[in-house]
Amino acid sequence: MAVSGESFLMSAWEGFLLNIKHLLRFSFANLIAKVFMFIGKVGITVGNVFTLLFIMGTITKDTEEVSSLFGPCLVVGCWTYFTASVFLGLFDTAVVAMMTSLAIDMDCNGGRPQHGPPTFHENVEKIGANSDAYEAEKRNKA
Repeated sequence: MAVSGESFLMSAWEGFLLNIKHLLRFSFANLIAKVFMFIGKVGITVGNVFTLLFIMGTITKDTEEVSSLFGPCLVVGCWTYFTASVFLGLFDTAVVAMMTSLAIDMDCNGGRPQHGPPTFHENVEKIGANSDAYEAEKRNKA
């Protein structure tokens, strides 16, 4: 709606068609984003649990008072994973927004993006050239 100024239903339909048209690009970007988000969530969670164990073992000396460290580690791990998921969810939203902007830019300018930093366009062209060469090679083998 913000880009075209059309009604909600027409904009939703155009957004759906945009996603279908650029399905491979959207899927690849979402896959990479999900991998990085998972690595970030696990890394933050593991780091926070080790921080808990360090604080309990060296600073507060609570490891002698607790019969099992599993309970506190489980609570901190679950809470940290949930919190990291909420904050890293913004990264997923940013990826979808950037891919939507790129797709609209490409559609409006005949398949070549015109807006954004030049280094971004150079890298997008390299990816496109590599995928075009791959597709041509695949057709030649068939």
